[in-house]
Amino acid sequence: MSAFAEFREALAAFPVVAILRGVRPEEAVAVAEALVARGVRIVEVPLNSPEPLRSIEALARAFEGRAVIGAGTVLTPEEVEQVAAAGGRLVVSPNADVAVVAATKRLGLVSSPGFQTPSEAFAAIHAGADVLKIFPGEAATPAIVRALAAVIPASVPMLLVGGVAADTIERWRDTPIAGFGIGSSLYRAGDMPAAVAGKAEAFAAALRSAGRIQRFPIQGETP
Repeated sequence: MSAFAEFREALAAFPVVAILRGVRPEEAVAVAEALVARGVRIVEVPLNSPEPLRSIEALARAFEGRAVIGAGTVLTPEEVEQVAAAGGRLVVSPNADVAVVAATKRLGLVSSPGFQTPSEAFAAIHAGADVLKIFPGEAATPAIVRALAAVIPASVPMLLVGGVAADTIERWRDTPIAGFGIGSSLYRAGDMPAAVAGKAEAFAAALRSAGRIQRFPIQGETP
């Protein structure tokens, strides 16, 4: 299965990219396990976290076949190569740098650059972007998203990243948003796995309420 096919399958199952900004290598697997056990299937470690490549390498090994692991805040082609070498399958950026997109696709990874305008979106798409990240999400509205979706190809999913909490998921019902990048509402540096698990359960409940997922049994409980 291609990296993008794996990503799309994971996003359809649970439309959240968990952003573990600030996570440390020694805690990354336990934190991610709390998320994956509750349905999350895409995990991103931003490169401005402590020793991020070590975390990505550990997560890629621990969750092979269970979750898509990638990097965020990827700003250069050289960083793309480092992510690939660590086993990452997803490259997320805050901006639409065509050189980063091209390097990502050359290595067979999923490219998710950030954008705000149609010009940025189409520059990224023409460079090979797989997924577009509306960032910062705080600046978006359902009306803006619908206007963007009128011109952006339906084959390119749009994710909303920034300012999303469990109690705001409902706002995006019946919009073209394919999923959400969730950072501090799901994980803050230093959070213990039990705290992260509770936040993940709140997001799962919100997604079910909004009709975006079905009931997902926590690992160990009876479906």
